[in-house]
Amino acid sequence: MSIEGLVSKYIASAEHVLGKIEIVETCTSLDADRLEKVLDSARAYLADAKYYRDEERFETSLASVAYCEGLLDALKLLGVVKFEWPMTREQESEK
Repeated sequence: MSIEGLVSKYIASAEHVLGKIEIVETCTSLDADRLEKVLDSARAYLADAKYYRDEERFETSLASVAYCEGLLDALKLLGVVKFEWPMTREQESEK
């Protein structure tokens, strides 16, 4: 897969997650305002990834979307959000 294809795939996955993400009610010390700041940062990295993709700066786009995914995964690991990354057609056919 080309870097352009990889960037587009990761951007679509991050868009999917941010569109369906659920915030979990927990006893964590992460308050709602801080959680929203992290989600805002993830959204900003995603916007950067799209911008750089459109400018054909694919390496920078890939780094930006990777930061977005990292923030989302960290929130999931902390148990403050719920989501599933979308499966690719290849993953679905492996089931």
